[in-house]
This record gives sequence, C-alpha cells and structure tokens, in this order.
Amino acid sequence: MKGHGPLAGIRVIEIAGIGPAPFCGMLLADLGADVVVVDRPAPSPDAIDLGSASILDRGKRFVHLDLKQPDSVATVLDLIEHCDALIEGMRPGVMERLGLGPEPCLARNPALVFGRMTGWGQDGPLAQAAGHDINYIALSGALWYAGQPGSPPVAPPSLVGDLGGGALYLAVGLLAAILSARATGRGQVVDAAIVDGSAHLMNLLLSLKAAGHFVSDRGRSILDGPHWYATYRCADDRFVSVGSLEPRFYALLREKLGLGDDPDFTDGYDPARWPDLTRRFEALFRQRTREEWSALLEGSDACFAPVLDPDEAASHPHIAARQIYRSINGVAQTVPAPRFSKTPPAISSSRSADAHQPGSDRKSTRLNSSHSQQSRMPSSA
Repeated sequence: MKGHGPLAGIRVIEIAGIGPAPFCGMLLADLGADVVVVDRPAPSPDAIDLGSASILDRGKRFVHLDLKQPDSVATVLDLIEHCDALIEGMRPGVMERLGLGPEPCLARNPALVFGRMTGWGQDGPLAQAAGHDINYIALSGALWYAGQPGSPPVAPPSLVGDLGGGALYLAVGLLAAILSARATGRGQVVDAAIVDGSAHLMNLLLSLKAAGHFVSDRGRSILDGPHWYATYRCADDRFVSVGSLEPRFYALLREKLGLGDDPDFTDGYDPARWPDLTRRFEALFRQRTREEWSALLEGSDACFAPVLDPDEAASHPHIAARQIYRSINGVAQTVPAPRFSKTPPAISSSRSADAHQPGSDRKSTRLNSSHSQQSRMPSSA
C-alpha cells in the first residue's frame, strides 16, 4: 500500500493477536507503514469480536490463512521475503512449532526484523505462564505506586503494561532494528517483554528514589503523597487534578485558592503535614463544581486540569483545537501521534481490503497495493 507519513515504504507482517502486538501494528500503520495482518480464517473463540469498531485494524490489510496448514506457512514465508519486519505476540515456542520461528524466517529474508511481543519475555521461569497487563506491571514494580496508603494499587487499564511497557517498546525496537538492518543487511530478533518495558519506565522514579525523593512507602513521596499533586472530588461529584510541583506554581495555587496567607500551607513539602493538608484540600474542592474550579484555575501556572472522560475530552476546547479525537465511520478514535512537519501521516477510514486471497498462486504472492480512503492529518508548525 502506498502510505503517507514518515514510515511510507516500510512493510510489516503482523501475525494476528490481541492487545499490544496489534496496537504496535496500528502505530506503524498510522505513520505510513504497509502493515499486512495474517489473520485466522475464522475468529478465535477466545477473542472479543470488535468488528468495524476495531481501531487497531485501521490502515492495515488482511490475509486469511490457517497457519496449521503447510501451504499457508509457505505463503507467509513468501510474504516475508518482501518485508522489513514481522510482529508476533504468541506464547514463546508457538511460532517455532508453526514453522515460522526466527530461524526459517531469517533464512528466507536475512534482513528481516523479527519482533516478539510477550508479557514475561522469551525466557525466564515465568516465560510459559499466562498473564495480563496487571500481572506484568505487578511483578516489575510499576504497579506499586499506583494507589494510596491502606488501599490496594489500581492499574490504569492496559496503559502502563500492554501499551506503555509493551507496544511502544516493541515499536521502538522494531524501528531501531530496521535502521540497523538497512545499514548492515542483517536482521535480528527483538524480544519485547512487558515486564522489561514497564520496569524500564521506572527509571525516573528509581532516580528520584536514589536521590532520596522517593521512598517505598506509598503516599510519602513527591509524586504520590503531597496535597498539591492529587485529584479531588468537587461539589458536583466530578473531579479535578492539581500538580503544582515547583514552589512558584504551588505559591500561585495557594493564592488562587485563597490560602496565600494561611501559615498551615507555607511549608508544602513536609511529608508529615501532607495528610492533614490533603484533608483540607478535599474539603475546599468540595465547595465548588468542576466547571467553577476550571474557570478559576485552568490555563494558569497553578498546574490544573479537570478530569474528563473520553467523551468529555473530545469536546474540550484544547483537545478540539488540536483535532485529537475524530469520528470515523461512527467510531470515536484518536489521531496518530506524534505530529510531523514534513511527512504528516494519514489515518485510514476503514480496514483495507485483503492483501491476498487463499487459493491464489502462492509463488506469485506479493503485497499488492490496495488503497483505502484516507484522511490527511494536519502537520505541525
């Protein structure tokens, strides 16, 4: 497919799966890569059928093959000859048993980047165990600070593990390995494990911990304990966030809240005082609605934002001005990120047509161009 965006010309085979692997494929397709999904002839009984609502399918083409059949495996190997990368999210060993592990694939295309997306990684004591996002970030340490003292940690659904520690790291790994392959002619395996990626995300917090600004006890560190870095319930039972980390921003927050002369709030950086000051903030924010607090604080250096659900976010003036949300074929979704000044990507209005129909001549299989209606994204300034 002739794509738009900085990855135009990159060709990727994606073995159909769930979660972070197809999200990574969407990231690449969003940026112009030609992504062809090798899908099952019939949906898996364990899969949630999203149909036309599957945003992760946008911009991709599909070929339906039964990988338990030798001819189908041979077709995939033919497709691999003309690709830069392959993405798979199977449990370790499954691709090898299908005859599509790294060895035969790299033998067919020595410059191929073989991307492997798992929770636990390709090796280690837990490599063969089932798991999901919440388990991986629990083990890596990334879940620990997501909660307050006395309450269980709460995982943001799929964001930290599957997507942040998984799909994004796989995408970076694939692109780095593609650059290496183009320079050297040698492909390689990229082992992207969510437990690795989510642990890597901890390095900023680990730096703060080493410097004494973060401790293992939840609620006593600068990003999980202060009254000036939290969310609060308002009079209308909606929520707002404040994050006045720096002293000058905290001073402005106090001023706008009418607390500039209150001696209790002068020293906002003593952890021993945070619980009492948080309770006072809780009582204060309950006195007005979210919209009233937004009118007072939004857009200032007090570091404030209302907490919005996705439907509300789409209509917020800032989000709307940047055209972050769009409705395509009746499905609300967000546009590709980041933005590019010279090679803006385009988002496909629908899942593209099949790249190859089973039953055609396998030896002549190519990733033929198949265009879907696309919407060009605005370039950055």
